[in-house]
Amino acid sequence: MSVQEVQQSAYIVQKRPAAKQILDALLAKYAYASVLVTDCIGKNYRVGRSGIAISQDNSFGGKGMVVKVYDGRGYAEYSSNEITESRVDEIVAEIERRLVPLTTSLPHGLEESTYRQLQDEPCTFRKASTYELHPTAVGDRKIIETLTAIREKTLASRSELIDSVVGVSYQEYHKLFLSANRDMEQSVLWVCGFINAVACRGERVENAFKGFSNLGGMELLAQMEANSSAIADTAAALLDAEPIEPGTYTCICDPDVTGMIVHEAFGHGVEMDMFVKDRALAQTYVGKQVASPLITMHDGCAVPEVATYFFDDEGTLSHDTVIIDHGILQRGISDAQSAMHLGTEPTGNGRRESYERKAYTRMTNTYFEPGQDKLADMIASVDYGMYLEQPSSGMEDPKNWGIQCMVSIAREIRDGKLTGRIFSPIVLTGYVPDLLKSISMVSDTLALGGCGACGKGYKEWVKVSDGGPYIKAQIRLG
Repeated sequence: MSVQEVQQSAYIVQKRPAAKQILDALLAKYAYASVLVTDCIGKNYRVGRSGIAISQDNSFGGKGMVVKVYDGRGYAEYSSNEITESRVDEIVAEIERRLVPLTTSLPHGLEESTYRQLQDEPCTFRKASTYELHPTAVGDRKIIETLTAIREKTLASRSELIDSVVGVSYQEYHKLFLSANRDMEQSVLWVCGFINAVACRGERVENAFKGFSNLGGMELLAQMEANSSAIADTAAALLDAEPIEPGTYTCICDPDVTGMIVHEAFGHGVEMDMFVKDRALAQTYVGKQVASPLITMHDGCAVPEVATYFFDDEGTLSHDTVIIDHGILQRGISDAQSAMHLGTEPTGNGRRESYERKAYTRMTNTYFEPGQDKLADMIASVDYGMYLEQPSSGMEDPKNWGIQCMVSIAREIRDGKLTGRIFSPIVLTGYVPDLLKSISMVSDTLALGGCGACGKGYKEWVKVSDGGPYIKAQIRLG
């Protein structure tokens, strides 16, 4: 299969002249102005016992624009899905109305905050991601036929299975960012899928779930098919799972569990809009040891996954950010205005759910660097412990760094070998730096996944991925 580049959006080509007129009118009145135009389309496919479902998905954008201006004191934003030259005067008037000073209406004792002007270095480019099989070229019928075949293979793998649900979705988004000095355009396609297998014995019912993702196209379906039998095996094995005795165990975490620790337990704590609000303990640890010297942590678009983009929703170029370097916390990640407040450089993490939503500091592809150990050697080094896989949920606690994560499977390790005994469900607790500092081995492999989405603020959602290598650590389980 040949690799192709995502094509430019016809909508953005059509709306560019109007967007430029709006920008020019605003720049005549304001020290800074920008226009972000988005065109996002997607589809969801699902096959299960209840039937087949195909639906449009505009969760992450739709078609429209958001305008941002600076009046010398503060910023105002205006969003609309009507981008026409005839509305230029109306849009400018609405923005002026929203910038009415708040000073006269503030409660006694409060002062209006003021901000500096955003940096606007010259930047002009267009960039697009690549794929092998575009969803529209494959077509709805073929996608459903393939999902049906994957489901049937999953069900046929184990007699204990009573149901399986298989799904895939894609999102193709295009963004144009214009300011006085920037003309930036990007086109990105990603695909996510999942297989859920349900097993039953008597009155006991268990399920196994596996997500899949790529920065690419429907070539992901082949990866899903290759893993279907293993997911069925896991669901059947869970029928014999036991409750675990609470305690601290030597654990091997697979890349999915590593990713949950990276994102939920630690990553949210280094989103620097939380620094501005004094809601993150990490702010006091910059320059200090927070993890084992074996750990280096990244966020950014140096790896190709579902959260990869070429510039953020504030027009800042994406790049790789080293958050932890050999155990030492170097910095957090930030949007432009948080960075301005803190006196740092923005990291390209200002992201919106859609053109109608606020930009927050959000993670992208977040992961630990691989090390030098082999997985077999890591397992062999454990006298007694657990092999953790299939993360099921996680909650952030940036203010206290408490661990609030769950996994579905803990496989017993005794004398350096997996015994076949399984415990489930498993709750991970403790203090984040204690876990990270206890890491004693790191595998030489790297894997990321981004089947889900991350919510923040008023539950705005964006695509993220996380992962890393296998890690060996001391973890409190219950």
